Amino acid sequence: MNISHENIDEINAVITVDLTPEDYNPQVDKAIKEQAKKAKLPGFRPGMVPVSHIRRTYGKALLFDEVNRLVSDKINQYISDNKLEILGQPLPKEDDKNDYNWDFQDTFSFHYEIGLAPQFEVPFNEKTTFTEYVVKADEETLESRIKNLRRSYGKMTNPDIAEDGDVLYAELKQVDSEGKEIEGGVVNTASVRTDLVDDKKIKKSLVGLKKDDEVTIDLKKAFKSAADIARMLGVKEEDVEALTTSTFKLTVKNINRLEEAELTEDFYNKLFGEGTVKSEAEFREKVKEEVESMLVQNATQKLQNDMYLKGLESVKVDFPEAFLKRWLKATNPEIKDDELEEGFADFLKNLKWTLIENRIITQNGLEVKYEEVLALAKERIAAQVKMYSPGQEATDQQLSQYAVQLLGDKEQANRLFDEVKALKVFDHLRGVVKLEKKEIEYNKFLEL
Repeated sequence: MNISHENIDEINAVITVDLTPEDYNPQVDKAIKEQAKKAKLPGFRPGMVPVSHIRRTYGKALLFDEVNRLVSDKINQYISDNKLEILGQPLPKEDDKNDYNWDFQDTFSFHYEIGLAPQFEVPFNEKTTFTEYVVKADEETLESRIKNLRRSYGKMTNPDIAEDGDVLYAELKQVDSEGKEIEGGVVNTASVRTDLVDDKKIKKSLVGLKKDDEVTIDLKKAFKSAADIARMLGVKEEDVEALTTSTFKLTVKNINRLEEAELTEDFYNKLFGEGTVKSEAEFREKVKEEVESMLVQNATQKLQNDMYLKGLESVKVDFPEAFLKRWLKATNPEIKDDELEEGFADFLKNLKWTLIENRIITQNGLEVKYEEVLALAKERIAAQVKMYSPGQEATDQQLSQYAVQLLGDKEQANRLFDEVKALKVFDHLRGVVKLEKKEIEYNKFLEL
């Protein structure tokens, strides 16, 4: 057996594998004997099928399988031994000779195209400068968070007169331009959220309504979201577009209002635990701390994205694009040419950053451990519990159980592995580059 490779250019190469009968026949003979032991054929006792019969009946198929397996194994070993940094997987040359007899006497010569990773220098050092934002909670963001917390612990009431923000439980009947009900038109009883009404004039017409009051409104004018309209009418979103008219008579059946929780010590205890917060000032400060702790993640994501963009901009390399497109089509046969072209630029960006990450990991001996992936899974689950159940905390044992279940999903496990990998690279870069801290309010940060 002989295996070698020839560089076409810096990013394309061809691996050649030459096989003689002496290279592959021992494996083929072994496969035929194993098949004879397992075969169950008419006229033969199980395990007693003659090897000659298996060779005559299934020999070519077994030869084909064993040659392909041998070639694949040797190519992978060759790539590893020669430390070739390849992109994608080797692909048989499209114009390769394939007119073999497959009679156990062929001398094979197979040629495989490979794409080589371009060479480059990691573009981060002690002179590379980034702004590290310290995001502070502006008044609007703070008030919004406080309102949400108070609503989470509020109570539902049924006032006599509707105000902005109330939910009207109402009957909706489709009417014509004269306000008459359309025969066979849409009729449904549902909740109408006044806080979602976009048109100011329509919103004003809903404020002050009482039970059994009627008002005619244009739903498409009132609500931007077709999904909201579909929910209120009990139809599919596509049916909303097909409505002959979006004018409806709304008849109030009931008025629902979520009264915000009072700022009392009992409310503070439910949120933060017994005796932790005792006054409104302490409450606001505590909420501000929690908001700003959550905004740390926003700032971190901004810094990570800035590093990502810097890496893409600084590393100027070429890729074996023709090979990569062929490989993508080979591994995703259902993809259409226009879909491939549309997403190819983003694919190359992600590929470039992956190469930068891998180069940083290799050069600095970084590694991702299972314990780190498990810890990140627990952190993500704890954050979700905190977000959706304020004041409640899962035990470490519960978090571990949930995390193990999550990692049982291969897709989720791979995603979390990639996150840990990205965090390791990010933490490393933070220790390499120059960071200049800058305070900024959240509303200004969003404008960056």
